[in-house]
Amino acid sequence: MHIHILGICGTFMGGIALLARSAGHRVSGCDANVYPPMSTQLAAQGIALIEGYAADQVGLKPDIFVVGNALSRGNPLLEAILDNNLSYVSGPQWLAEHILHGKWVLAVAGTHGKTTTTSLLAWILEDAGLDPGFLVGGVPLNFGVSARLTDSPFFVIEADEYDAAFCDKRSKFVHYRPRTAILNNLELDHADIFADLAAIETQFHHLIRTIPRHGLIVSNAAETSLDRVLARGCWTPVERFNHVEGWHADAVAADGSFDITLAGQSVGRANCPLSGAHNRANVIAALVAARHAGVPLATGIAAVERFKSIRRRLEIRGEVRGVIVYDDFAHHPTAISATIAGLRERIGASRILAVLEPRSNTMKLGIMKAQLPESLSAADQIYCYTANLGWDATEALAPLGSRAHCFDDLAALVAAVTKTAQPGDHVLVMSNGAFVGVHQKLLDAMAQFVP
Repeated sequence: MHIHILGICGTFMGGIALLARSAGHRVSGCDANVYPPMSTQLAAQGIALIEGYAADQVGLKPDIFVVGNALSRGNPLLEAILDNNLSYVSGPQWLAEHILHGKWVLAVAGTHGKTTTTSLLAWILEDAGLDPGFLVGGVPLNFGVSARLTDSPFFVIEADEYDAAFCDKRSKFVHYRPRTAILNNLELDHADIFADLAAIETQFHHLIRTIPRHGLIVSNAAETSLDRVLARGCWTPVERFNHVEGWHADAVAADGSFDITLAGQSVGRANCPLSGAHNRANVIAALVAARHAGVPLATGIAAVERFKSIRRRLEIRGEVRGVIVYDDFAHHPTAISATIAGLRERIGASRILAVLEPRSNTMKLGIMKAQLPESLSAADQIYCYTANLGWDATEALAPLGSRAHCFDDLAALVAAVTKTAQPGDHVLVMSNGAFVGVHQKLLDAMAQFVP
């Protein structure tokens, strides 16, 4: 089968391309900006890439067009596909029908922590010798790729609640039909497509309706939103974590190790290289899900110690003059707060200079601007990049007082951070995009700075 993927350089669609190629299909694709790292990863697999969405791409005559959810009506290639009555499908549907069918799918859903928990789960299964396939919305350092296909019956997938395509407004994860599902948390996000939290809860309810009776739901007991979802109907056994009556992290030591308890009784001790309470919860969720797939708890705990994290999750981009610059994907107030808390746990009283780009659709709408001051409060200095925002960031961050600095000019932001940074400081850059290459700009500027 020849498939042509619209939006191929996105992490999810690029992952589908790699899986399709591994399955023996002929794959080509296009994107508005064909850019690394996905472009080079795809090119190395012999996948032809086209810049832009010109209508003449219908002349490629693939068996089917696979349409990413970034594409909307008015796109010239999409309009040509519709005008010519050509076959098309959403990425999640194609994945479900051609890759996931017949697999034991382990899906990780939730507003936060999906990429980390999916990567942890895939690695635990890998380390246990189960050779899982996977599709992750990031690059796990233990694997070096975001997706792979194997002959194993197990497939681990990051299960996103965002909609599938212009023609399918159901959440992506409704297509995956998991046997094992982690429900990490649930908050309002993606305000560009969801009117409120209740609308997202409905999509999670639809996911639960697809999980078989012999499956397992691993649910975060600290989330009342997930309790509401489960109360709407559940036909599958549930194991809860993040609660003393279920699976829980306890007795955290200075080296990051912690007890894993079940109903208050210690069942093991894990040494996780990831810092923060949110990551300890991610570890426990992954261990419980892996246990359902047959991995003994002790085996899973040993694998966690060998986990190498994920790109763009407190990833160190460089160090200059004793100042360390990190890259992190945090783009929601809860994620921002958790990331700062995790770094604080790791570095103690050293200063954190938080550099934020509110780039996600929800953040651009200003839906959560009132939550930002609290989420950033543990940072010592805050620098916010305000270009293309539709709301007043200076006003929103006013509760932080003189610690908050807003810039619509990137060069001015870089100069301000460079002037403030001192040996021993930690510059934490947070964005769900490339942030105009600010990480390297900061490292270069600090290297050349003369006090």
